[in-house]
Amino acid sequence: MENIPATVIVVSDEIATGADENRAGPVAVELLAAHGARADLVVVGDDRQAIAAAVRRAIGGGSRVVVTCGGTGIGPRDVTVEAVEPLLAYRLPGIGEEIRRRGAAHVASALVSREVAGVVAGEPPVFVLTAPGSRGGVRDAIGVAGPLLAHIVAQLDGAGHF
Repeated sequence: MENIPATVIVVSDEIATGADENRAGPVAVELLAAHGARADLVVVGDDRQAIAAAVRRAIGGGSRVVVTCGGTGIGPRDVTVEAVEPLLAYRLPGIGEEIRRRGAAHVASALVSREVAGVVAGEPPVFVLTAPGSRGGVRDAIGVAGPLLAHIVAQLDGAGHF
């Protein structure tokens, strides 16, 4: 499957206010393109309501894949997981587990990241992944999920197993 509509949502107060450069978002867009997804790029601050609204807008705009970048740590402003989880009909825990495993092979602190992957129910259903905000974390996340995107979307559309 080619040209899977996707959205990358960068979650960062610093990037949203222009105090820092958006490094991970463009990497995510580029890596998703290598796996057949054409992604729009959105930036929001570290705010639960803003994050959830951005995910809902992406879905309403036709995205079949939504990847957030940032806010998966354990700091007081890391609220992406709390914003996204209530939107999910179900989780795909193996994806987050593998992202953390790959990350920990390079950086031990990857084990305290809280990536979540799951599906937002609807017509059509949408795959959502919360990825770390670093370029390395994004590479690990899309390295795991990217090769599965066509399969995930096909399965969500009712295809048989292949």
